[in-house]
Amino acid sequence: MLTRRIIPCLDVKDGRVVKGISFVQLRDAGDPVELADYYCQAGADELVFLDITATPEGRDTMVDVVERISGKIFMPLTVGGGLRTLADVQRMLRAGADKVSLNTAAVRRPELISEGAAVFGSQCIVVAVDVRRDNTSPSGWRVYVTGGQEPTELDAVAWVQEVVRLGAGEILLTSMDADGHCAGYDVELIRIVSEAVKVPVIASGGAGSLEVLYRALADGRADAVLAASIFHYGVHTVTEAKQYLRDRGIPVRL
Repeated sequence: MLTRRIIPCLDVKDGRVVKGISFVQLRDAGDPVELADYYCQAGADELVFLDITATPEGRDTMVDVVERISGKIFMPLTVGGGLRTLADVQRMLRAGADKVSLNTAAVRRPELISEGAAVFGSQCIVVAVDVRRDNTSPSGWRVYVTGGQEPTELDAVAWVQEVVRLGAGEILLTSMDADGHCAGYDVELIRIVSEAVKVPVIASGGAGSLEVLYRALADGRADAVLAASIFHYGVHTVTEAKQYLRDRGIPVRL
């Protein structure tokens, strides 16, 4: 049985890690390089670095920070935020990223997914999908872009199926409704998306306790859980999370 992954997330704004509630009300959580080093030592399976204001501000991802992080850690690194072209993807991979996360640019020009998969391999292409509950959308969830600021006409399930068809190797699925509230992942959303595609789904948005990590993996059938506040602010450690999951029968790498 494949092991499930615990992935801390560094949302970075102005060179600092921040965490908000439903993508707003941001508060400081520390230095990204120091936190990356800490999570590497703590046994995290992977790390996600998201430059959350790059797209809204129309600028490139902070390459220098990515380079400093990649020089410190020995685990897979996914980088996202402000990536618009194949050249941007290549720049991040050369800076030390193992994967790139595409979001707004993938919606604006879906061909970027297939182009990236053809050049760098599907294993490098993660598509981030930020959604809100919306009863007017067929599945019940609508896709948002530009750092969660802009609704699209895309239905969440239809979109994840399309990006996988185009060559995405992984889905980073964030419930904007649950994000930062620490009250639990949207398990129904995770399960529906996980059943709709045959690539790994990373659950994001709502991690506040070890039990909700378990629910996302066991009931939501996620392949990995992304978490920020629960780890950044010392509620639990990665080691505690892995031991808890192992004790509940979830296969993890200790």
